[in-house]
Amino acid sequence: MFLLAPISALVALLFAFLFYKNTMQKPEGTERMIFIAQAVRKGAFVYLTQQYKIVAVFFVITSLFIAFLSFGLHVQSAWTPFAFLTGGFFSGLAGFIGMKTATNASARTANAARSSLNSALQIAFRSGAVMGLTVVGLGLFDISLWYFVLHKALHYDLVVTTTTMLSFGMGASLMALFARVGGGIFTKAADVGADLVGKLEENIPEDDPRNAAVIADNVGDNVGDVAGMGADLYESYTDAILSANALGVAAFTLTHNPQLVEKAVILPLLLAGLGIITSIIGIFLVRAKEDASQGMLISALNRGINFSAILIVIGSFFIVKWLLPGYIGIWGSLVVGLIVGIIIGKSTEYFTSSEYKPTKNISIQSQSGAATLIISGLAEGMKSTAIPVITVSVGILLSFWLSQGFTHPIIGLYGIAISAVGMLSTLGITLSTDAYGPIADNAGGNAEMSNLPEDVRRRTDALDSLGNTTAATGKGFAIGSAALTALALLAAYIEAIRASMIRAGQTMIQVGTNLVPTTHATLHDFMIYFNVIIMNPTLIVGIFIGAAMPFLFSGLTMSAVGRAAGKMVDEVRRQFREIKGIMDGKAQPDYASCVDIATKGAQHEMILPSVLAVIVPIIIGLILGVPGVMGLLIGSLSSGFVLAIFMANAGGAWDNAKKFIEADHYGGKGSESHKASVVGDTVGDPLKDTSGPSLNILIKLMSMVSIVVAGLITTYHLIK
Repeated sequence: MFLLAPISALVALLFAFLFYKNTMQKPEGTERMIFIAQAVRKGAFVYLTQQYKIVAVFFVITSLFIAFLSFGLHVQSAWTPFAFLTGGFFSGLAGFIGMKTATNASARTANAARSSLNSALQIAFRSGAVMGLTVVGLGLFDISLWYFVLHKALHYDLVVTTTTMLSFGMGASLMALFARVGGGIFTKAADVGADLVGKLEENIPEDDPRNAAVIADNVGDNVGDVAGMGADLYESYTDAILSANALGVAAFTLTHNPQLVEKAVILPLLLAGLGIITSIIGIFLVRAKEDASQGMLISALNRGINFSAILIVIGSFFIVKWLLPGYIGIWGSLVVGLIVGIIIGKSTEYFTSSEYKPTKNISIQSQSGAATLIISGLAEGMKSTAIPVITVSVGILLSFWLSQGFTHPIIGLYGIAISAVGMLSTLGITLSTDAYGPIADNAGGNAEMSNLPEDVRRRTDALDSLGNTTAATGKGFAIGSAALTALALLAAYIEAIRASMIRAGQTMIQVGTNLVPTTHATLHDFMIYFNVIIMNPTLIVGIFIGAAMPFLFSGLTMSAVGRAAGKMVDEVRRQFREIKGIMDGKAQPDYASCVDIATKGAQHEMILPSVLAVIVPIIIGLILGVPGVMGLLIGSLSSGFVLAIFMANAGGAWDNAKKFIEADHYGGKGSESHKASVVGDTVGDPLKDTSGPSLNILIKLMSMVSIVVAGLITTYHLIK
């Protein structure tokens, strides 16, 4: 049974390779198109190489700290630091492969758009599929490999195996945070600098080759929205599976049936494998007509996603019935997760697509200036949080109930974890639609800088606008799954505490007037033992600190974008002022200097926010103990979930409002309405592409860090 998971992962990697080879066989176009693509490719790899050097140092230090904990038996096994390192390595590798594909695909997409909208869509989408299939293939294969090594080869019991594997998730989350924050700062510094000087001050079009920041802007799309996004969703995918693995052990150990426990651990792996196969089938269903409208393009993508979801629903029923015949309600939890993901996607589409009222209302407000447009965007972003929050809340209750949670709470939490796996089971295709967006955006930039005919740019603009919506939808999936996964990780944290207490020799805990064996204590028993109750001021203080963390983190990352963008604006202005002949097209700007400014700004500014996510749970654990950590995780989950949705949707709506105006509405390009929309888009850029998408990683990373250092915290307070 187990082998079906790694086999599915290898199938995903095979199709990713085939799609990549197919992309590389397409022509890149004219000499000018090839020159621009090479400049973007070079800048992207220079940035990523520098980023990985800095991140490698941080990973070495962190792994040495985890290794130090292993000597004191504060972590589950000596393999914990190695699992941590592989999590980070494969997360970074997924982003690297996706970016390599994207930088090769953009010019080829632009060249295909010279003849056909559908041909351009096929190249961009299949290239995005390389990212989608690479993420799920590498993620599932690495988890399967660790399960085989620890449990099958080294014969560790399932408690040690699954809790050790959670450190793999910590590595993936840490790499994702660096990739998202660093890439987000880079891309938005370049984007803001290019827009403020080029569009507003010099009144030249977007992606105009006379703008010194234009290459950096296109580089940023790849390092932020491809490499960063790939690492982000890699950790979302693996964290969901790993939390379900760990809770499967905790939940079904109560049945005293070792085979059932192992099946509960294998179930998430098989569901993920099924999702890979159905995603591949769905990818081949995506195609569009030449005169397709924005709605028709969205329908083309949804066709593949919806068909994959239907296959998952049918196939997962037989898998659950086969493995856990007495717990068929868990299949219902998976279906709930799929439905929650679809509703969040539809809600995101409604609030960010120019086909619908919210974004059109923002466009209308542009006629009275940037201030009213920004107010309207903030309002729509705030309103957009209601549907996802209600949907996830209902999904949590339904998943808990369907999995017999009201009679067996820990099995109900396992059902919630399976719900998160269900939401991300079709990630192979949903991430393909997300990764396609930056490719289409770069294709439009290449078309503009290569002076291709207007009908080519019209086709790439249609694909680009669709990409803004799919990117926002992808962020919605990641944020929604983060809420479900983080809730499951709260229970996994208590299980890690239990394991560390057993290692420390504490075989009994005091629950009221009774002594209960640590191995048989329920989740409720531990809540009582650690005084995790709402009237405990330690818990409340933890909640307050946790609720503040997403705001502090977002403030730091947005300030970083502002500082880096300020330097970019100064450099672009300097070049327009000092390099004679730029505006006449007789002199070429110094593109490399802008790439260098964005790179240095991103590398410097990404460190503090990322370090905070690691050290705060450790400090809170040492000072406030288990109740403080539980409060920290609850508070960060609650505020971070809502804040991330608001940022992603508001930013996406401002971006598409600008695109809607550029499509000859309310004055079109160059009008006062357009200038107002550029300001709104500029405000929304760091929200939707830097701070917002990083929050779902922050939520899970703090949970993962808390789990990995649970032994240290427990031992410290036992000694104290």
